[in-house]
Amino acid sequence: MATGSAEQIPPPWPPAPVPAATSLCEPLREFIEAQLRLKRNATAIFQDLVDQHGFAGQYNSVKRFCAKLRHKEPEQFDRLSFLPGEEMQVDYGEGAPTRMPGSERYRKPRLFVATLRYSRASLRRVVWKSSQQIWAELHERALRYFGGCPQYVVLDNLKEGILKPDLYEPDLNPVYAAALKGRRFESIEAQNEFLAHWEKNWAAKRIHGTERRQVQAMFEEERTHLKALPLLGMQYFNEAVRTVCDDSCVRVDHSSYAARPAAIGSKVLVRIYAQRIEIRDIHTGALLRTHAKAERPGTVVLPQEERVFNPSRETRLILRQASEIGEHASRLCELLFAIEGRVGQRKLWGIVGLVRRYPAHCVETACAQALEQGGYSYKRVLALAEVIFAQALAAIETESTGASSSASAAGARTLTQQHELIRDADEYADLFAHAAAVTATSTLAAATANTTTTTTTNTNTNTPGVQP
Repeated sequence: MATGSAEQIPPPWPPAPVPAATSLCEPLREFIEAQLRLKRNATAIFQDLVDQHGFAGQYNSVKRFCAKLRHKEPEQFDRLSFLPGEEMQVDYGEGAPTRMPGSERYRKPRLFVATLRYSRASLRRVVWKSSQQIWAELHERALRYFGGCPQYVVLDNLKEGILKPDLYEPDLNPVYAAALKGRRFESIEAQNEFLAHWEKNWAAKRIHGTERRQVQAMFEEERTHLKALPLLGMQYFNEAVRTVCDDSCVRVDHSSYAARPAAIGSKVLVRIYAQRIEIRDIHTGALLRTHAKAERPGTVVLPQEERVFNPSRETRLILRQASEIGEHASRLCELLFAIEGRVGQRKLWGIVGLVRRYPAHCVETACAQALEQGGYSYKRVLALAEVIFAQALAAIETESTGASSSASAAGARTLTQQHELIRDADEYADLFAHAAAVTATSTLAAATANTTTTTTTNTNTNTPGVQP
């Protein structure tokens, strides 16, 4: 306000903005937009503008105009938020190169990553191979590590976990692989120890970029919201369909297990656990029988009162083949069947099958010795047959060697040096000398004839006026 004046002098207005110049490309906007939709670059568009439309501007004008048309709004991403204990995400990929057991080669193992979505606490572990059981064991290990179970688990193929979605071999995000980049390990145990150390000392203490809080502090808050885990861990098993044999057993890993009340010849469902065997009805899944898993192959888990002793067609076939071997083999097989019943038919098959490896008389002798010694088993008969066969071979070899030596000595003693049918050595010497002389004479005559022919030919060729 000026002194002595009641009116206020307004401040000066800022200068008006200078209007932007219109681009020389504006009249040709439709053509340029059409070319950009065809993925053409600014250089090619500028050349077409000059050739087809007589464009008088410079290349930079076209370049700036194309850049303005290509400008897009930034891509937006939705931020996902989760409640404590709500979700666990599972990602997987490749670990660092690790020396394979028993070799000098390095290979990348499978890397398993389980992350709680609220706190971002993670478990990382590498394994050499992946299977249904290993996959389940890794999930159980992660739940035990976190101390509880979330509401649900997501097998994630989102970009934050997987760069290239792939069900079998996905590419792990570099954020997860940063700790392993450029490293090599001598064993898979060493790599797992490193991952546990890195997770505890670095990953858990970091400040998360979105929440601006420490991961470990958020995990302690989330831990109380996880569901309690059962004391007994997951029970892993394999299922197989088996047929009940005529001895009322099923075969699992070279061992026999009682299957009653399942009928002979019927099919049952067998669940093979680490420490036990369950036999179930194949249609209803009802549990029929449970056995402790045998540790040694060939074990028979069948109570004595459930053994079947009446001979079947298979039993008669075995006994007939045993009788063809000999009396002692037939007697031993009958005695074994009377002791063990049908479940012992596998041993009987083993005894009669020895004739494919050893002569029948060796097997018969082995059965006779087994009866005398009271060793009623296939392994005993096999051991005796091996010894008897080895002794027979040694005896044959000794006899053959002795006969050969005797014949050589006798031949040396009776060798005749002079006889009326044997010519004298001087006669053979004269014969060889005569043959050598005849051969030398023939060779000399042939050489002389060749020399004479060559001389005559050369003389005729060098004479002038004579036509050959």
